[in-house]
Amino acid sequence: MNVLVLNAGSSTLKLSVLGDDDALLGSRELEAPRGVVPEQELVGAISALGRPDAIGHRIVHGGDRFTDATLITPDVAAALRGLIDRAPLHQPKSLAALEAVERVLPDVPAVGCFDTAFHAQMPAPAATYALPAPWRVRWGLRRYGFHGLSHAHVARRALELAGDAPLGLRIVSCHLGAGASLCAIQGGRSLDTTMGFTPLEGLVMATRSGSVDPGLLLWLLERERLSEPELAAKLEHESGLVGLAGSADMREVLAAEERGDERAHLAVATYLHRLCAGIAAMAASLAGLDLLVFTGGVGENAAAIRTRATAGLDFLGVGIDDAANAAEAHERELTSPGASVRTFVIKAREDLEIARQVRAVIG
Repeated sequence: MNVLVLNAGSSTLKLSVLGDDDALLGSRELEAPRGVVPEQELVGAISALGRPDAIGHRIVHGGDRFTDATLITPDVAAALRGLIDRAPLHQPKSLAALEAVERVLPDVPAVGCFDTAFHAQMPAPAATYALPAPWRVRWGLRRYGFHGLSHAHVARRALELAGDAPLGLRIVSCHLGAGASLCAIQGGRSLDTTMGFTPLEGLVMATRSGSVDPGLLLWLLERERLSEPELAAKLEHESGLVGLAGSADMREVLAAEERGDERAHLAVATYLHRLCAGIAAMAASLAGLDLLVFTGGVGENAAAIRTRATAGLDFLGVGIDDAANAAEAHERELTSPGASVRTFVIKAREDLEIARQVRAVIG
């Protein structure tokens, strides 16, 4: 079964076709500014890639209803539109891609694969906010978690790279890209994660703030009379690295830090402070740590971030080899001699996880 995988990003639409053996048969990347899918170019890209047997869409939010990959029907699509307010930065783009592809390939079965699904069975203490029960029940207020497709791939691939390791290994997956989240994984299950009700919670990200004292946000709304749309725009698009250093690109921030830029130094130090604290918290949720994995654009490519993050985790038994860390291979082990925790770099491949889920649904 050839599966066409679509991944709608903030400004691009990535298409790839995977064969039965997960071989990459072709790929295209289209510019999609402001989430607008260029349908004419989409038709050309699909024609060039060839007609697929099935389609898999990465969809960020599945809410409480969609806890597994699901065949897209009109009812499902309508329900997903009802979740736009849970992930306003991502959900509209995924749905725009879904609708555009449906017009191009109306008779090819399409499956929605959800970033929240991997976290759907998190233990209640990890998923629960200490809010009034009527609120939690009425509005479904809970920690959903995101980047589940990436973390699910890491869970599988890490065990392959670790060789004859037992299935119960305790893994902390660090998905560090424009968006960033950590996940505590054991037995192929998510036991905890850093993102919550929306993708804003948790780590410092490229343009997103990560966790902020809710009292501070109330103060801005009440005292400074910021509007809700203004506050949302600042937290989503003008915070994180760009708010601290003026650039959302970690490569630029690290280069500026090397030149002595104090803003860049603060940005990297804040990023690493949250990252190290988060990894330790995930290890606490697992009652220990066996494997530490870096993935995503920053996780795979920023050797300096891996060096400085792991230097603060030696108390957990983490240590990495400088030569292995500096190498450019996409997937490799970084563990230094004597370290009790094994550390890996794994290439982010949500497309492989999506294709696997599509085949499970279509059969």
